[in-house]
Amino acid sequence: MNNLSRQSCTLMLRRAFLVLLDAGLVAFSFYLALLLRMDGEVDMIKVQTAFQNLYHNLPWIVAIYVIMFIVGGLYTILWKYAGVRDLSRLGVLVGLSSILVLVGNNMVHGVLYRSSIATATLLIVALVGGIRLAWRMFLNVPREQTRTPNTPLLIVGAGAAGAWAITLCKSQTAYGNPVAVVDDDPSKRNSTIQGVPVRGTLEEIPQVCESYGIREIVIAITSLRGSRLAHVIDLCNSTQCKVRMLSDPHSLQDNPGVNNNDAESVGNNGFRELNTADFLSRNEVTLDTEKISAYLKDKVVMVTGGGGSIGSEICRQIMRFEPKQLLIFDIYENCAYELEMELKQRYGRNAPILTLVGSIRDRVRLDEVFDTYHPTVVFHAAAHKHVPLMETSPAEAVKNNIMGTKNLLTSASMHGVERLVQLSTDKAVNPSSVMGCTKRVCEMLIQSFAENTQMRCMAVRFGNVLGSHGSVIPLFESQIKKGGPVTVTDPNIERYFMTIPEAAQLVLQAGALAQSGSIYVLDMGKPVRIMDLARQLIRFYGYEPDVNMPIRVVGLRPGEKLYEELLMDEEQDKMRRTEHNKIFVAPPKKIDLAQFYDQLEELGEVAAAHDDAAVVSGLQKIVPNFRPNRDMLKNQEKVVAEQN
Repeated sequence: MNNLSRQSCTLMLRRAFLVLLDAGLVAFSFYLALLLRMDGEVDMIKVQTAFQNLYHNLPWIVAIYVIMFIVGGLYTILWKYAGVRDLSRLGVLVGLSSILVLVGNNMVHGVLYRSSIATATLLIVALVGGIRLAWRMFLNVPREQTRTPNTPLLIVGAGAAGAWAITLCKSQTAYGNPVAVVDDDPSKRNSTIQGVPVRGTLEEIPQVCESYGIREIVIAITSLRGSRLAHVIDLCNSTQCKVRMLSDPHSLQDNPGVNNNDAESVGNNGFRELNTADFLSRNEVTLDTEKISAYLKDKVVMVTGGGGSIGSEICRQIMRFEPKQLLIFDIYENCAYELEMELKQRYGRNAPILTLVGSIRDRVRLDEVFDTYHPTVVFHAAAHKHVPLMETSPAEAVKNNIMGTKNLLTSASMHGVERLVQLSTDKAVNPSSVMGCTKRVCEMLIQSFAENTQMRCMAVRFGNVLGSHGSVIPLFESQIKKGGPVTVTDPNIERYFMTIPEAAQLVLQAGALAQSGSIYVLDMGKPVRIMDLARQLIRFYGYEPDVNMPIRVVGLRPGEKLYEELLMDEEQDKMRRTEHNKIFVAPPKKIDLAQFYDQLEELGEVAAAHDDAAVVSGLQKIVPNFRPNRDMLKNQEKVVAEQN
């Protein structure tokens, strides 16, 4: 029998025991209530008759309470973490059961005393709830005799989440020993939470850690976001303590099969390690789920590049809206297969998910897919995206990014696709790289198909995505883990960042706006200096920049710019807000379609001939503000040679 089966059997036995216990408590409560009612009664025949009536009717009375408890979810509550809400639920269930008993009593001609039913109601609440609370208190009492010496722990946050974290620590020795709490609420200063004192504000974290010999910190304020969270993490990291975050306090209740004695399994639900998205987080994105659901629910949805970083997250988000079928289209089968297995594990083996291997360069394969599965919504995330690599292989960038997108748009428009959303990039604005320029041409393709077909086409332009394949943070992390140095191309370089889930959610939201031909621009917040990011990440891993972890400036790579832009010069004053506060729309640019397609045909020919110089020249004809800096490759080689 595997662990899951053992946990299921244990859970069933526990609930069966509680059902029998509650049945006994209900029966005892009615017996005691009647005993109290008949106290002082001198007519023994009346007493004997009352108890006989109770015994005859007790089975259906007990059944009413037990069934109500089961239907009301009383046996799904983890009483170890129970609170006022759970006690209130118990009271409501007992009250409803007593009302049904009163109705039943009238049907059997009132053989039971109403006063004894009322007394029994109070006794049931007291006994059923009291036993559970006693068990909760027993489990949560610190076991000083059996606990091994624990690491002194600081809890950040004196609210409900902080109290939950303390309860978790006191019931599981593996978490550490909470010795102090900090919180910015002045009314909580010098108070205690389950015996743990509140000893300062968040700004005083370093001083409190020094005073109490803290070695680990748990951030237990689930509402912290953005720059405030980043600041608190910086304060915590400055102490050289291990820092963890509190997971969702309801996660354990959502997983009742977890073995609470298994520190590893509980740890996965209770506390989690910090990740890089935490100190670069922003306020949570608010989505108009009704509008998103309106164009995804019960639809066949196709995601090209569905196995990639952003494409896979788009697939995860789409499944929340119950599509008729999700088609994961990717040339690289490994990641797509892993995503399909992940989604089927979450949504069931029969979930409507299908992985299709193919390339957007292959028009015949695209036509076959559209003929067979008839998708009505397409998210286009397939692309070559690595800037330096496309500088050395510009013909491949054109064949995949431009010609592949043209194939997709042509096939989709001919097969009745209602809506197509293209993922673009800030590198398409005033491009200096081949990759950025190909993405700008894709935006132009989107606008041309929007004008000349029935398909609603739109592009979504955003910046760097945290944690995506090939992004700067995984590179920094790898360099730090190897002992350095951390390489930064230029001390002044800046980039926009957002998390993968945030990017995917806003792409879905932009698709709901459905203004054909639009280029939607996501609000990326303020740009981040890469040097500052490198220093933050180094401290995040417990090192000090330029002390025990060197930073080396290596010069800009081919195609890179110091500053990324989200809008072209001609778009700056014409950008409009949409109904979503995180999404803007750039005005369409007038395109000479005849000239545009002639230039595309010439570009395709030189790309097929692998004439890289002609490819770059052809891109400049289509995008006049493309300023290639491919010569920087020579400068980079010179910098590396001088350093060596």
